[in-house]
Amino acid sequence: MDALLVEKGLITRLGEQLQKAQNSVTERASRLVYNAMGFIGVPYRFGGNSAETGFDCSGFVRAVFAESLGKMLPRRAAQQAAATQVIDRSELRPGDLVFFNTLRRTFSHVGIYIGDNKFIHSPRAGASIRIENMDVRYWNTRFDGARRVALLEHPQQTAAAALTY
Repeated sequence: MDALLVEKGLITRLGEQLQKAQNSVTERASRLVYNAMGFIGVPYRFGGNSAETGFDCSGFVRAVFAESLGKMLPRRAAQQAAATQVIDRSELRPGDLVFFNTLRRTFSHVGIYIGDNKFIHSPRAGASIRIENMDVRYWNTRFDGARRVALLEHPQQTAAAALTY
């Protein structure tokens, strides 16, 4: 079967399509992370959803996805978790969402994974948007899970799903 696919040129075309899709995903994730970093220093504000007045954690995530990718996420962290694809921590890629239990309830805090076990978020009153290391004990013990937004799905996942139908 593989020989037939190669002979017909389908394997090469599929590989080229996967490479183009991978480049597109990488570009979107890079743009998203770059835009998120542009908000470093913006103050936390409960219920906040703008750079001018400040952000809370979910307002920050929502604004970054809307501005970077035109993707509107739900307003609250728990709603964002419910609206996105569950992934394992070992599968994290830049642009994925990371959730934490900071208020004795699941998915009470959200940030954007930027790579190298780091994430960017709007932490709490009196603080500003900043980058944190997920390996720090505080964040590690409160980690609730990781999610992927559909726009950042990786081509291997999409191709595998298409082959199952």
